[in-house]
Amino acid sequence: MVLCGVAITGFTVTVTCDIVTRSLGAPWLWLQEVTMTFFVYGVFAGTAAATRRNDHLYLALIAESMSGGKRMAIETFSRLVVLSVAGCMAYFGFINFLSGFHTLRMPSMTPLASFYAAIPLCGVLVALFTVEQLVNGWRRGFADRDERR
Repeated sequence: MVLCGVAITGFTVTVTCDIVTRSLGAPWLWLQEVTMTFFVYGVFAGTAAATRRNDHLYLALIAESMSGGKRMAIETFSRLVVLSVAGCMAYFGFINFLSGFHTLRMPSMTPLASFYAAIPLCGVLVALFTVEQLVNGWRRGFADRDERR
């Protein structure tokens, strides 16, 4: 969550600076690169945070209407789908990351790999958080915190 806050703050500050410097007639061209990087890392960090918090990535209404073995099966299936997507993000994102060393971003001339690193990082974090949810769900049940009270 801290990374999400840093990314949204960095994005907001760099967009503001970009607007101000362009209005003054002396634009800082590298700000667009930094803004885009904050945005991309914010999106992928937000995806990992949403997985950790169990938001937006599973069929909540269907699973909540069930109990017992059916709920266990639906919750497990949905998390296995998320885990397979996370594995693809990590694997193919890493391939994309490696290919990014051959292309440079303008005007800073930094490799695109620094930009693409967010994809496999997100995949690894989503996989980690999904495995955590699976283990906790199998041990304690998949009921939400509100349902346990």
